[in-house]
Amino acid sequence: QVNLVESGGGSVQAGGSLGLSCVASGNTGSFGCKGWFRQTPGSDREGVAYIDSTVRIEYADAVKGRFAISQDNGKAALYLQMNNLKPEDTAMYYCTLQTCPDMSMLFDGYQYAPRLGHWGQGTQVTVSS
Repeated sequence: QVNLVESGGGSVQAGGSLGLSCVASGNTGSFGCKGWFRQTPGSDREGVAYIDSTVRIEYADAVKGRFAISQDNGKAALYLQMNNLKPEDTAMYYCTLQTCPDMSMLFDGYQYAPRLGHWGQGTQVTVSS
């Protein structure tokens, strides 16, 4: 069983910064990719950033140059530093562990529930103009 717990969301004005954290527990060794997604009510889930076991990183075009994903394997933690936030970044942000084939598909926008993989409960980020 795997458990993911996010923290660090909140409210900030446009141009501000927030840092999200995700701590994993349980049997996480089967998943080669870790990442962040976001979702607003009535919209599809959207990939934000992910990192694989070779430390290759992918970012969504909308966040390139503003967001940075990192990890601390010793703490089983995944982070997302968000700078120069914009109102359109407002969303619920979710941490996820997936196999890399599934992560790639999800990041490309395919909306499905992988048989494997895990999601956190989400943390809200609100950016006001």
